[in-house]
Amino acid sequence: MRLTPKGGRDAIEGPRPVSDGSWVLAARVRAVPEGGQANAALEVLLARALGVARATVAVACGHKARLKRVHVAGDPALLAERAARIGGNSGRENGR
Repeated sequence: MRLTPKGGRDAIEGPRPVSDGSWVLAARVRAVPEGGQANAALEVLLARALGVARATVAVACGHKARLKRVHVAGDPALLAERAARIGGNSGRENGR
């Protein structure tokens, strides 16, 4: 995931390319990147978007970086289905 703290709103913006050519899910939160506040806000945002308990979502890597790895505990098939629906598709189905 790519997180933008102090982003003015809490939202998952959808897949975005990064410099190495891979894709990540972009999100922004209003929280500041101090004392883990932005990471905690990201965990809450993802939990709501996926329809899971907040306790099942945790930032696993990248605590002080914009790019993060997030772990979500639960049924993999159900989580994959829900994850596919969040954030939209950003127009890539038409090659944009």
